[in-house]
Amino acid sequence: MTWLNALKATARSGMSVERRRLEPAVALRGAAGLALVVGVSLVTLGPTAAVSSAFGAFQAAIATFQRSWRPRPVLALASGASLALSTFLGYLVGAHSPFFLALLAAWTFASGLAWAVGPTAGIIASSNVAIMLVTVTLPTSIPTAAGHAAMIAAGGVVQAALVVLVPIRRWGAQRDALADALAAEADYARRLRQDPRAPFDPEPLMTARLAAAVTPREARRRPAELHGSRGVAERIRPVLASLADPALGVPEAGPERDRVRELLGAAASVLDAAARAIRHGEPVRIPAPAEAALKTPDTGAILTGPAFRAATRLIALLGDVVETAEGTGGDGSEPLLRPTLPRLVPLALRTMRAELGRRDSPVFRHAARVCAVAAAGYLLGKALPLGHGYWAPMASVMVMRPDFSQTYSRAVARFGGTLVGVALATGLVQLTHPGPGLSAALAVLCAFLMYLLMRTGYAAASACTSAYVVFLLGTGGLQWTQTVPDRVLLTLLGGVLAMAAYALYPAWETPRLRTRLADWLAACGRYAAAVADRYADPAAPADEVRRALLATRAARVAWQEALERATHEPVRHRGLSRAAAEGAGHAVGQLGRIAMLMEAHVPERGAPPVPAAAAFAGALRGATERGAKAVRERRVPQWGEVEKALAAWDGEGAPDRSDRVVRKGAGLLMHSLDELSDALASPAPPMALKDTGPPTS
Repeated sequence: MTWLNALKATARSGMSVERRRLEPAVALRGAAGLALVVGVSLVTLGPTAAVSSAFGAFQAAIATFQRSWRPRPVLALASGASLALSTFLGYLVGAHSPFFLALLAAWTFASGLAWAVGPTAGIIASSNVAIMLVTVTLPTSIPTAAGHAAMIAAGGVVQAALVVLVPIRRWGAQRDALADALAAEADYARRLRQDPRAPFDPEPLMTARLAAAVTPREARRRPAELHGSRGVAERIRPVLASLADPALGVPEAGPERDRVRELLGAAASVLDAAARAIRHGEPVRIPAPAEAALKTPDTGAILTGPAFRAATRLIALLGDVVETAEGTGGDGSEPLLRPTLPRLVPLALRTMRAELGRRDSPVFRHAARVCAVAAAGYLLGKALPLGHGYWAPMASVMVMRPDFSQTYSRAVARFGGTLVGVALATGLVQLTHPGPGLSAALAVLCAFLMYLLMRTGYAAASACTSAYVVFLLGTGGLQWTQTVPDRVLLTLLGGVLAMAAYALYPAWETPRLRTRLADWLAACGRYAAAVADRYADPAAPADEVRRALLATRAARVAWQEALERATHEPVRHRGLSRAAAEGAGHAVGQLGRIAMLMEAHVPERGAPPVPAAAAFAGALRGATERGAKAVRERRVPQWGEVEKALAAWDGEGAPDRSDRVVRKGAGLLMHSLDELSDALASPAPPMALKDTGPPTS
């Protein structure tokens, strides 16, 4: 993609408004907390203190909207406390001294490294640095600065208290995540009726797993219907695929296929019913036709072998789903525990410190860019005869992200939203000439709109935020003529600096595509080898298979995200053409899919072992590791070791009934590896990588 096309695409993306489900009750709660803090501060402490406390409550409410599975009160408290600390330290070193520039550089660099911990930490840290640039200008003495910091922290406390006292859909995010996972599997079952090899995106299952992680205190309070359902849902997906796939199941036509379609339709109805029950906290209502299809005795007469075992297991798992959705069952497993916030801090610091040694990582490069841009923007803002010079670095910090498309689209959205928000706020100010009280009320209204529209796009959020800042600073005594022209010009300057920084010191994903593909190949190889090892030793624990599966999913998501980012980058491919990326992604996805089908037929404990499977697993594990190295080095991987293991397996004679499934699956794995080599070996002219769609897996 050329630079011109990339700029056009990011501009369209930045100014777009998406249709999202709005949450007016949550937005109203955040605005109410802001109104409470501003009103009390305005009456008791005056306009300047009201502005400081408003920024604390405003930012704390934004933190509660982030995509995090931690309790919302914890996010609000952490946001308020960190912003209060930043404000106080900023005033101590002097808002107009060289020491403040050093503090700003250090703070922005740390906020950039915070993206290594996760997007929630990165967004909160970046927002705190941006707001600190405003709040440090408000106090006039150290005692006043301490008071302002206390008011900012109090804003976070008020928002946290409101979340506790006015709960809205308690455990709603966790319910939605689990319900979405079950609904995705229901949709998968329906698609398998028409396409036995239909792809499945495991992202809903991964999201449900993240949502299921709780602190020990949360584990004691979690609703019964959220216990165990995710684990059962994880086990259903491979069973659905193995039942439908003709390679290890029934033929593509005939009475067996008709029975499989009937079972898949019934499974979809049961999963949908369980999803609705969990989402709304109501009893499970299974349609009568689905219940009859699952209970008919004809299944054993029509299906045999692996297909019958898969059908039997599916019916049992669906029963477990219904029981857990009604809160009467559970898999008896220990809950996934996440560290509490105090224990998370040292882990986060170690993660951020590890990024310091990875100078080519996207996170480190982002930290270096945002640090340099914030310092340069601050110096330029002071040098220009505009006043309010902090708005340039504030705009830069708010729009900069570790990847190209988000940084450029947010820069465009920030400037466009600022123009709209400032124009509307200015017109309203000229019409009404509001005093401090009315200005505060208008600021709260803009905050409510921002909370409401936050997830529809950054342009809409920027428009509301710009109007909010105009009204809020008007509460503190600044006239619109002192703020509006400066804000528009300095926002443009901040956006240009952010865009120029990425162009000069980029972190392109396109050159990393081979590395992402190699990581995914190695993860799939370990997963398939772990599954084959279970056939060689049915009594072995399943922990290794589970760990390998999770690693495969993480590697798949990393590949898809890299491919999506590379699509919008103005960089030509370096060794992976569009056709090669598409073919290789499909082949590795098939490798993981076949391993999943084999996992669905793993023998029970006490079943006779398949010794040849152990040799094949060892050969596959070693070959995929070497193949991953070859992909990174731009060579075509070879699979001679795997072919020899298959030949030796075939030399042992005809497989008996117990190892027929794993031998057939091993052959399909070999076929996927050959497809990968063919995709990487096919010549293609250099071209910019374009959209290839998600790989099947």
